[in-house]
Amino acid sequence: MSEQDPLVIFTPSGKRGRFPAGTPVLQAARALGVDLDSVCGGRGICSKCQITPSFGDFSKYGVTVHEDALSEWNSVEQRYDDKRGLKPGRRLGCQAQVLRDVIIDVPAESQVHKQVIRKRADTRAIVMDPATRLYFVEVLEPDMHEPSGDFERVASALEEQWEIKGLTADLSLMAKLQPVLRKGKWQVTLAVHHDHTGAAPRLLEVWPGLHESGLYGLAIDLGSTTIAAHLTDLETGEVKAASGLMNPQIRFGEDLMSRVSYVMMNPGGDKEMTRAVREALSQLAKELAAEADISPDLIVEAVVVCNPVMHHLFLGIDPVELGQAPFALATSSSMSLAMAELDITSINPRARCYILPCIAGHVGADAAAVALSEAPEKSEDLVLIIDVGTNAEILLGNTKRVLACSSPTGPAFEGAQISSGQRAAPGAIERVEINPETKEPRFRVIGSEIWSDDPAFAQAIGTSGITGICGSGIIEAVAEMRMAGLLDPSGLIGSAAQTGTARSVPEGRTHSYVLHDGTSENGPLISVTQGDIRAIQLAKSALYAGARLLMDEMGVDHVDRIVLAGAFGAHISSKHAMVLGMIPDAPLDKVSSAGNAAGTGARIALCNIAARKAIEANVSKITKVETAIAPAFQEHFVSANAIPHATDPFPELAKVVTLPHVSFNASTEDGGGRTRRGRRRS
Repeated sequence: MSEQDPLVIFTPSGKRGRFPAGTPVLQAARALGVDLDSVCGGRGICSKCQITPSFGDFSKYGVTVHEDALSEWNSVEQRYDDKRGLKPGRRLGCQAQVLRDVIIDVPAESQVHKQVIRKRADTRAIVMDPATRLYFVEVLEPDMHEPSGDFERVASALEEQWEIKGLTADLSLMAKLQPVLRKGKWQVTLAVHHDHTGAAPRLLEVWPGLHESGLYGLAIDLGSTTIAAHLTDLETGEVKAASGLMNPQIRFGEDLMSRVSYVMMNPGGDKEMTRAVREALSQLAKELAAEADISPDLIVEAVVVCNPVMHHLFLGIDPVELGQAPFALATSSSMSLAMAELDITSINPRARCYILPCIAGHVGADAAAVALSEAPEKSEDLVLIIDVGTNAEILLGNTKRVLACSSPTGPAFEGAQISSGQRAAPGAIERVEINPETKEPRFRVIGSEIWSDDPAFAQAIGTSGITGICGSGIIEAVAEMRMAGLLDPSGLIGSAAQTGTARSVPEGRTHSYVLHDGTSENGPLISVTQGDIRAIQLAKSALYAGARLLMDEMGVDHVDRIVLAGAFGAHISSKHAMVLGMIPDAPLDKVSSAGNAAGTGARIALCNIAARKAIEANVSKITKVETAIAPAFQEHFVSANAIPHATDPFPELAKVVTLPHVSFNASTEDGGGRTRRGRRRS
C-alpha cells in the first residue's frame, strides 16, 4: 500500500488505513480490526456488514469525501434491497469497494460486539408530581335540548370532578374522541399534560373505561458520544427499561467542534446531523417500549438533557454561532414542545418534550441536570462535580456560590484516538493492574469478573475474546504504568533496559508497553503507545485545568470533596484518577461517583414539575466561567501535562501511593545494542 492509495477511516472506532482502489470495505475493516459483522463470507446474503459512507469536507480528519468514493450500487445490493430493504444511505460492506478517500460509519447493528451503554439509572427517591397524569371521568351523554360538543362535555367533567380548567386538545385527539366515549359508555380515562408553566392543560390521550395499563415517559441523556434513555413509570417513578446507543453523529466528527466545523464546510450538514439523531431517538424509544412490553402509545412525555451543540442540532438549529466567540445560544431557556414537531414518531403522536435550560454557550442542559441531581447549592462543604465525557461539565460550589464551566476533553476517555481503543463492549479491557516488581500486567474485560491471571479466564471470555481497550481500561493502564515505574512524570515510556521488562518494545523513536499479545492465536496485539499516552495527557489536562480555573475563581486551593459523574466517571477508581492527575488532590475517601447524574436529573425533571421550576430558577444563579478565553486555563493545562502534575504537590495522594522517581530519555536501541537518540514525539 502506498501514500497514494485511498484512505479509509472507520467510525466510531477511529481506525484508519490506506488500501488499494477496489478493496471491499469489509476486507479493509478486517485488516484494521474494525468490528464489522459478516456471516455469509462476503457473498451479500446475510446483510450483517451494512455500513454508511459519509460525504463532504471533514476538517477533523483532513479529508474531503466525494460522492464517488465507493463503487457504484451493484446488482447484489439491489437484490437485497428489493427483498428486505436497506435504510437510505446504507451499503453492504462486502459489495462496496473503496475508490477514493472515504469515511465509513459502522452502525451498532452491524457490530459483532454490541456497545455496552453504561449510563445506568441510579436509585433515587423522587417525589412524584409529573406533568402528565391519568384522570378517570364520567361524561354526560349528548342531549338534543342542551347542545354541546363531546369535547366540551369532557372538559366540563374534568373541571367538575378534578378541578382542572381550560382543557385543550390537538386535532388528532378530537378525531378519536367520539368512538372512545361511546365504547366506554361515557366513562373514560384521560391523560392530561399540565406542567409548571401555567399553560392550559392539554389532553394527550383518552381510553374507554378505566385505563390500568400505565403511563410512561422517557428521560433522555443526549450525549455527544452516547445516547442513554430510561423508560420511566409516571405513576411510580420506577425505571421499567433502560438502554442506549452510540450517537450516530460521530461519523461527522468525534468532538463537538468537529461537528460545528462540518456544518461550516458542508451546507446542509446541520440538517443531516439533526435527522440522524432524531432517527436514533425514535429507534431507541421503540426498542425500550418493546423491552418493557408496552405499547409505544403509552409513552406520552420525554425530558431531554444535552450540551449546547447537541441542543441546537436536536432542535434543528444551526450550531455555527456556538463555534466562535461570544458562543451565543439561539435560546438558553427551557422549552416545552411536541415530540412530533421533533420528528420523534415512534411513540404517542401527541407526546410532549421538555428540555432543561442551558447555563451558557458551552455549558448546557446536561450541566443543569447534574446541578439538579447533585444540588451543589445545598452543600455546606465545597464540592467539585465533574461530569466526565467527550466534553466535560464541571461544577464547583456550596450554599454561598456555584460556578460552572465546560472543558474540551475530547474522545480519548471514550476509547477513541487510542491505538487499541474501542467503545465499551464485551471483550474490551476495562480494568488493569501492573505488578511494580515484575512489571507484569493482569486485566479484566467487559463481560467477565475474572482476571486474566486466573486459570479460568480463557474459558470465561470464550465468547467475547479480548478485542481492545476501552476508556476506563486505558486510564487504569496509564496510571498503573506510572505507579510501576514504566512511565516517567513527563509521560515518556521507558525502554526495556530502563524499565526492566521486555514488554517495553521499540516503536519508531519511542516505546510502547504490551498489555496483551494474542497474535499467535490470530488475536490482537494490545499495547499502550506513546501516542496513547499523549492523547490521555491532553484529555486529562483539559479536565484538570477546567477544575483549577473554577477553584481560582472561587479563591481556593483545595476542595472538600469531589464527585465524578457520567458513564465514565462511574467506572474508574479515585486512586487511578488522582495518580493520572485528572482531578485535584483530595482525600481518596472524599472522592465518590454519582453515576449518570445528568440522566438522574432528567428523571427528576420528568417525575416532578416543581423540580423543573427550581432548576430554571437556579440556573440564573450559577456563574459561568469561560475556559476558551481564560489565560489561566492554558497555564493550568501545560502544568497538568505532567503525571500527576508539574507543580501541585498532591499531599493526600502521597499518603496512599508512592510514585517512583524515574526519568527516561527519548532514545531506542538498535539490534546491536547501540543507543540512537531521537526527539521526543508528542
